[in-house]
Amino acid sequence: MPLHITSAEALWFLPFVLPICIWVAMSDLRSMKIRNKAVLALAAIFLVIGLIALPFPEYPWRLATMVIVLLLGIVLNAGGLVGAGDAKFVAAAAPFVDPGDTLILGMIFAANLLAAFTAHRIAKYTPLRNLAPDWESWSRGKKFPMGFSLGSTLALYLVLGVIYGS
Repeated sequence: MPLHITSAEALWFLPFVLPICIWVAMSDLRSMKIRNKAVLALAAIFLVIGLIALPFPEYPWRLATMVIVLLLGIVLNAGGLVGAGDAKFVAAAAPFVDPGDTLILGMIFAANLLAAFTAHRIAKYTPLRNLAPDWESWSRGKKFPMGFSLGSTLALYLVLGVIYGS
């Protein structure tokens, strides 16, 4: 079953978005923070590359998803359900996702969250932790660096879009 995102769209976005996703994941693992610079860079990439990658009638609708998801994220953050950096990253990532792929993205995220959480916990309680002994995420109790999973979910979605896009 192909994804709704076209392979061409995913191919336009991937080389620019992948470094930001890695930056977000590493930053959250290292300091439990997703930097505003990373979120703004991701949004800027969509603003510029989206004009090239998407048909014009679709572009403003994708921008609208950024605003809607940001407003929802603000509400969820105010309720203490998500971190501010997580909410801002998801808002900046939202326009990269074709609306027809929302369900599959949810499945990718769920599987990726389980894998990322498991990998983080295994590393945290084994000698693997010594590879990055100063990471803040090791000492935050039950808190988990969601940027690790959020960044890798967007990257994985775009990779799958390149391979299985319509």
